[in-house]
Amino acid sequence: MELDCGFTKENKWFRYRAAAIIVEDGYALFAGNEKDDYFYSIGGGVHVGETSEDAVIREVFEETGVRYEIDHLAVIHENFFNESTSDAVSGLDCHEISFYYLMKPRGTRELSSNSFTQGVKESMHWIKIDDLDKYKAFPTFLKDFLSSKHEGIEHIVTDERI
Repeated sequence: MELDCGFTKENKWFRYRAAAIIVEDGYALFAGNEKDDYFYSIGGGVHVGETSEDAVIREVFEETGVRYEIDHLAVIHENFFNESTSDAVSGLDCHEISFYYLMKPRGTRELSSNSFTQGVKESMHWIKIDDLDKYKAFPTFLKDFLSSKHEGIEHIVTDERI
């Protein structure tokens, strides 16, 4: 079992995460699961000793069954939130730093997914970018980000603590 870069101390939880922005023909790929009532980005914790690039390629393959290639690092996201849905970190004040990589499109939305997170079956969902605001999807910055042009690496901070 690999060790993720992160720690919990008292009621605080910190995690270093690598995530993918996967877009095909006006649709963005999100994950969902049988337990939570929202969609979330493809990705996960970076393992100790692993680069964020290797982590995003590994996570994308684990979740989609497809080997996507990285186009470029697009966003460094500092995310503050209260975790209340995951048994592992319930009620914690969370601080997450994620590197979001734009992945190269493949020209197809076909996947071979058979993914689980914390023992719960995950499913992949292609959501039309123009309709993202109709869904509870995280990170919340993706709708605006995907609806406009960008150059270089953006630094985005979101604070969703209650």
